[in-house]
Amino acid sequence: MNDLSNLTFSPHLTRSHLTRRGMIAAGLAGTATLLAAPAGLHAQGAQSAVIDVNRARTDPIPIAIPDFAGSGEAGQIGREMAQVISDDLARSGLFRPIDRAAFIGAAQGAGDLPNFQNWRALGAQALVSGKAEGGGSVRVEFRLWDVLPQTQIQGTAYTATAGNWRRIAHIIADVIYERLLGEKGYFDTRIVYIAGTGPRNKRVKRLAIMDQDSANNRMLTDGSWLALTPRFHPTRDQIVFMSFANNRPRVYLFDLGSGRQQVLGDFDGMTFGPRFAPDGNSVIMSIANSAGGSDIITAGLGGGRGTKLTDSGAIDVSPCYSPDGSQIVFNSDRGGDQQLYVMGAGGGGAKRISFGKGRYATPVWSPRGDLIAFTRLGSGNWAIGVMHPDGSGERILSEGYAVEGPTFAPNGRVLMFWRETPARNATGSGFSSRLVSVDITGFNERPVSTPTDASEPAWSPLAA
Repeated sequence: MNDLSNLTFSPHLTRSHLTRRGMIAAGLAGTATLLAAPAGLHAQGAQSAVIDVNRARTDPIPIAIPDFAGSGEAGQIGREMAQVISDDLARSGLFRPIDRAAFIGAAQGAGDLPNFQNWRALGAQALVSGKAEGGGSVRVEFRLWDVLPQTQIQGTAYTATAGNWRRIAHIIADVIYERLLGEKGYFDTRIVYIAGTGPRNKRVKRLAIMDQDSANNRMLTDGSWLALTPRFHPTRDQIVFMSFANNRPRVYLFDLGSGRQQVLGDFDGMTFGPRFAPDGNSVIMSIANSAGGSDIITAGLGGGRGTKLTDSGAIDVSPCYSPDGSQIVFNSDRGGDQQLYVMGAGGGGAKRISFGKGRYATPVWSPRGDLIAFTRLGSGNWAIGVMHPDGSGERILSEGYAVEGPTFAPNGRVLMFWRETPARNATGSGFSSRLVSVDITGFNERPVSTPTDASEPAWSPLAA
């Protein structure tokens, strides 16, 4: 994903929004400024399009997103930006972009006062208008309007290099999402995953990365060695993953800027299932022991022997910190069956939290701290579900032949996982694996496009 250093945002946005835009490493220079509402705008006292998405499930917000006005290259960029914004919002399931074929009149510039009656007639509750100007450096204005009370909710102008228009579109979609729903968006993010090719008995598995909308897909490793379980660093452009390089299964760090890989720690046994700690200064993972089980350990990024957190004699795997770093969820067969447990960050005092029918695996804590997602295997069927950290409120969101490996969007609203299904391919019968997203309420399940088979997704944090 391209950089937005030096981008400044209006005080209309929250401080956290400023933080995640203002600390990205060097690359794209640009500015963003607040746009005042045009003269003559007045409120009508009608019901607002703004809702509290956490209070109850609501119908998608009807929103109109005409092509951004402009000419030449900037005009083409404006049209493509409007489409990306529309696609982002539609995929969330919380917005319903109105068909452009129904629009009344021509494209509208960002500074023009809308004819609210026309948009109200189409059923629009919110309207996005914009324009793009320039060439190598493009200036994009956008305004978000609340149609019923006839008010401007947001107005911002961005100046950036033309090659980075797509990311600006994602940022605008995030602003719209936040202003209308009251929670952070997740469109300016990436997904790292395992790209699979070749027959099942000779599978090539490579690290791959893409934007959350499947754009800008690229391979990170060449497939010489098997790669598994990638996870993002909370603030750096870095990934931790497991690799079978030189036929030694170990945990590695991968720098996205340089492509450099380095082994994490010097351990005698196999290390696997890594995740960064919330502060980014260490990695928690599992290590195989001589008794045939595995223990959970933490290791600093600089290496060393690490610190053992469990020593149960069982198979303790898939550790994940709570967002505040005070607790760890993991799965273990210490009770005779594979279940979920929560313990303190220092180890000890593990308490079982899963009690449904089946075996539980791959737990991951929501960025909000309110839910733990998991994979459940039972009665020949697989399921993706969520529960509260104390084990209460278990809900199944999706079931299938084989579904596994949930990961949360950084706002905690959406889960992504992977589904394997029987399929025929060039080598005969086999299996196909694809990424899938679903809202935490269990609705809006959607396939996620990738150029190859895909598994083990991990969602990036919001751009720092």
